[in-house]
Amino acid sequence: MEFTEAYKQTGPCCFSPNSRYVAVANDYRLVIRDTFSFQVVQLFSCLDKISYIEWALDSEYILCGLYKKPMIQAWSLTQPEWTCKIDEGPAGISYARWSPDSRHILTTSEFQLRLTVWSLLNTACVHVQWPKHGSKGVAFNQDGKFAAICTRRDCKDYVNLLSCQSWEIMGSFAVDTLDLADLEWSPDDSSIVVWDSPLEYKAYECGLGVKTVSWSPCGQFLAIGSYDQMLRVLNHLTWKTFAEFLHLSTVRAPCSAAIFKEIDEPLQLDMSELSLDENFMPSNYDASEGYISVRYEVMELPVAFPFQKPPADKPNPKQGVGLLAWSKDSQYICTRNDSMPTALWIWDMRRLEVAAILVQKEPIRAAVWDPTCTRLLLCTGSSHLYMWTPSGAFCVCNPLPGFSISDLKWNIDGSCLLLKDKDAFCCATVPSLPESSDYSSDD
Repeated sequence: MEFTEAYKQTGPCCFSPNSRYVAVANDYRLVIRDTFSFQVVQLFSCLDKISYIEWALDSEYILCGLYKKPMIQAWSLTQPEWTCKIDEGPAGISYARWSPDSRHILTTSEFQLRLTVWSLLNTACVHVQWPKHGSKGVAFNQDGKFAAICTRRDCKDYVNLLSCQSWEIMGSFAVDTLDLADLEWSPDDSSIVVWDSPLEYKAYECGLGVKTVSWSPCGQFLAIGSYDQMLRVLNHLTWKTFAEFLHLSTVRAPCSAAIFKEIDEPLQLDMSELSLDENFMPSNYDASEGYISVRYEVMELPVAFPFQKPPADKPNPKQGVGLLAWSKDSQYICTRNDSMPTALWIWDMRRLEVAAILVQKEPIRAAVWDPTCTRLLLCTGSSHLYMWTPSGAFCVCNPLPGFSISDLKWNIDGSCLLLKDKDAFCCATVPSLPESSDYSSDD
């Protein structure tokens, strides 16, 4: 892997949908860089600090959420002189998003009073009363022709279906929820899944319910992560649970999964005859141990994982399946049980069993699948990247001094990876996987 130098950021960073640009928030400035040369191609100045950015699907426009004002500013890469400002006045703005046609912006007011559709082609706008949520509760189907919007009126949850051409309500139906949490279209647009708040769950009683939901890319499976530390997978034909996976605190035989544990590997270098300036030493150098690297070690069963019992008197307990992601081919799904935040579980949907478990030294911050192949990357806030493929797991050190990887994102073609630190970011080029990967655990 090859890494770029570190660049300053103070907020969100993201690739454009066409992978040509990366947008970076730096206080009130929006910096657009080319992903090949990383030269600045556009620089826009907003009226306040940028809280949120989102590209239009055609990569021509980009919006900035200035939620302290609150207002929205939008910019054009092809027409730098073009500007757009959206201000809802006393109603405020809690969230904004693009429509699939890249020519409309949807904003939600404070206190969910209304959702407004603003046109960039003319001055027309359309209002939808009583949206259920600010940043959630809106989903577009795959071809971008329809939008599903959650609303609530008369103490009842509804889903409104809108045409993305006329923005007229095509239909509305009530849903059997007490407090609808979110919704999502299936990948083939044949279904819409809605789920209730964690306080209401039909799978069991006397416990918190749904925490995460995700469709498989093939559209045949629906994965549901719950607060009871279970992963349940439903099929799209009968909508019945055909697989249940429990995150055990101790894994015992018989188990065919490979369990990889991150361990330190100090390099014992004899530097007694060298005289080096203190400023020359890298940030992860320990004079007592030498230069520290890490590698994975395959563990023997039984293996017990660090377990954190959440306090019973605090809301939003750190338990249950809080991270859930499918591989591109829908064969694997990775999960993190928040009660065991240092362990990442990888489940094989063909064999209906756990394929591998990665045990890290620190809690897992993010895990993302390669959009082009079966390769998983994760970070823990350290200077290392961690990768898993069906052939094995390995660690990669970020050579930038003092750079701790707290978040990571792929571009759409899987050729580049964006890595975020607290106040900086860098990118890394990721080589394509050979057809037969022979990675070892200490590469």
